[in-house]
Amino acid sequence: MTEPLRLGIAGLGTVGTGVVKIVRQKANLLAARAGRPVVISAISARTRDKDRGVSLSDYAWEDDPVALATRDDVDLFIELMGGSDGPAKAATEAAIAAGKDVVTANKAMLAHHGQALAAAAESAGRVLRYEAAVAGGIPVIKALTEGLAGNDITRVMGVMNGTCNYILTRMQSAGLPYDEVFEEANQLGYLEADPTLDVGGIDAGHKLALLASIAFGTQVDFDSVELEGIEKVTIADIRHAADMGYRIKLLGVAQMTGRGLEQRMSPCLVPADSPLGQLEGGTNMVVLEGDMVEQIVLRGPGAGEGPTASAVMGDVMDIARGCRLSTFGAPAAGLQQARPARAATPAPFYLRMSLDDKPGALAKVAAVLGEAGISIDRMRQYRHDDTIAPVLIVTHKTTRNALDGALDAMSRLDVMGETPVALRIETV
Repeated sequence: MTEPLRLGIAGLGTVGTGVVKIVRQKANLLAARAGRPVVISAISARTRDKDRGVSLSDYAWEDDPVALATRDDVDLFIELMGGSDGPAKAATEAAIAAGKDVVTANKAMLAHHGQALAAAAESAGRVLRYEAAVAGGIPVIKALTEGLAGNDITRVMGVMNGTCNYILTRMQSAGLPYDEVFEEANQLGYLEADPTLDVGGIDAGHKLALLASIAFGTQVDFDSVELEGIEKVTIADIRHAADMGYRIKLLGVAQMTGRGLEQRMSPCLVPADSPLGQLEGGTNMVVLEGDMVEQIVLRGPGAGEGPTASAVMGDVMDIARGCRLSTFGAPAAGLQQARPARAATPAPFYLRMSLDDKPGALAKVAAVLGEAGISIDRMRQYRHDDTIAPVLIVTHKTTRNALDGALDAMSRLDVMGETPVALRIETV
C-alpha cells in the first residue's frame, strides 16, 4: 500500500477546522484522487478545549506549533495561524529546516517574508504552497503558475477583499453611509480585529504583491504597493458614480511598464456593466491578461470556511500527487527585485470637492487644472446651502502625478471647503 501523506495542522480557526472536516469527511475521495491516503497526525492551536464542531480526539496535540512542525510523523505542515511574524513564521521556518513541505493561507507572512521563505524551501528541496492566501476559493495561483505559464502576463487586476466589496455594494444597494455599513460589517464579523487591514487596503495589497511576483517573475515587494483605502468614499460618491454609469470598487492593479513595476490598490470607478462592476457582496474577482490568452476572469468566494479550506486542500492534493513547483512559478534564486514605479498610465479621474459659494471659485479650480495640463470632460454642481457648493468634475485622461500637482495647488486656494476626493476611472 502507498504510504499516506501525514498532515500537521497549526491553527484551528475557521479555515483549520474546515480542513479537518474535509480530511475526515472525504477520506475515500482524497485517497482515490491522490493515489494515496491523506491523514492528519497532529494538530496545534491556542485553545485546546474549545468546541470546534468536529472531533479532534484522533490526533496528537502540540501546544507549540514549532514542535508540531518538526514531528517525525508529519510530512506536510499546514500553517493556518496567521500573522506576518511570530509563531507562524517561526513554525514555517522550523518545518522547512526539518525537511517538511508547507502549505499556508498566510498572505501577510508571504508578502513580507515570501522571498526568504521560498529560497529556504527550494534550497532544501521542499515545496511552499499558498493558494488559500489569495482570493479564497478562486484557484488564481494555480492559474498563473500552471495554466498561463506559456503567457507573458501584461496585467493583473481584481477585487481581492470581500469585506470592502460588501461595504461598497451595501452602500450602493441600501443607500446607507459608510460609517453605518462599516458598523454593520463589524457586527456581522466581516472585519479583521484591526479593521484597517481590510478598509485600508492592506489585506488586499498583500494579495496583489503575491500575484505580481508570480505574474512578472519578480521578488515579492509589498512595500512598493501604493495603498489607498475606502474610508473617504461617501454615499455621495456612490450615487455620483452610479449617475455616470460606474460603480466604485477597491481595485488592485499590477503591470510591468518600461519605468518598472506598478502595483496599486485603491478605490476606482469601473463601468457598471463590466464583470467587476457587477460584482456584489463578499465575492472576489481576479482578471488576468496575457499575450496569448488575452483576458481571463476568475470569480468566486473570497473567504469562509469551505472556500478557503478547499484552496488549502488543493495544495495538499498537489503535494500528495508529487507535483512540486517553485513557490512563485520560477526558482526563487533567479527572481530579481523589480524597480518600483508609480502608476504613469494616463486615465480619467473623478474629483469631488466643496467650494465656497462665491463668485470666481470654480474659475480658480479650472485654472489650476488647466495649468497642470488637465482638461475637464464633465462637471456638475449640486444643490447646496448658502455657503458651500458641492462640485463634481470628471477629467480627461491625465497622469496621477499631474493630478497630485493640481490637488496640491488647490489646497492653497482660498475657496476650498474641504480636501478634494480623487478616484481613478479604470478601463477594465
